Amino acid sequence: MTVRFGDGRSGGPSDGRSDGRSNGRSNGRTAETIVERVRDSRPGEIPARLCAVAVELLPVTGASVSLRADGVPLRLTATDDRAAQLTDIQATLGDGPGPCAGASGTPVLASDLTAGRDAHRWPVFAQQATAAGVCAVYALPLGSDRVCVGTLDLYRDTVGELTSDELWTAGCVARLVTVSLTDLSRTARLDGRDGLVDLADHDEIHQAAGMIMAQLGIGADDALARLRAHAFAHGRTVLVVARDVLGRRRRLDRE
Repeated sequence: MTVRFGDGRSGGPSDGRSDGRSNGRSNGRTAETIVERVRDSRPGEIPARLCAVAVELLPVTGASVSLRADGVPLRLTATDDRAAQLTDIQATLGDGPGPCAGASGTPVLASDLTAGRDAHRWPVFAQQATAAGVCAVYALPLGSDRVCVGTLDLYRDTVGELTSDELWTAGCVARLVTVSLTDLSRTARLDGRDGLVDLADHDEIHQAAGMIMAQLGIGADDALARLRAHAFAHGRTVLVVARDVLGRRRRLDRE
């Protein structure tokens, strides 16, 4: 999966053209800043620190890293409660810039969720995102040419496109997140865990889906769909419903 900023996006970046030499110097300084911010970090800290540096260097107000498992985004880290909330909304709906970027392997840049084609492309997500104070989302896939392991999602509270230089910075952060996830996956497997998924904040979603599969005799896709539908119908996140199922406070009966 090559991160090509010219493909698969919603809305386009601003021109952002500048002298080649000055642009190169600026990019070099940006790369140095990113490396400096994560220097001496433990492997498990790097994704969170990279999210923080994305907020520092880009005109965004929040960032999160989500892992992909059976099409469900599982939050690994988020800079703040609102970024975490947006990840949970996308997990509940199974829709939004993040899931689309993960499925396509290309960046999805929703520069205006308040109106126009972005709002029409994801009407329910756009309504919930703007209600939470988020007006634009930029989702970048993480992984290789063969597989997407997750997304770096950037959020901001105003509409607007990213310039080409800003997209370069976002891509640089995304590539470093991919490297850190590769290292984390290797470490997790050496420790006997199930790769990256066990590192996510809410693998409870898949555990709950497993319980529903056993209770109702249905497949994994149907169990996840049932979780999402129940969460949406009751105005809750899929994570909250999953935890209720695991705690045996809620049972999703066959309809």
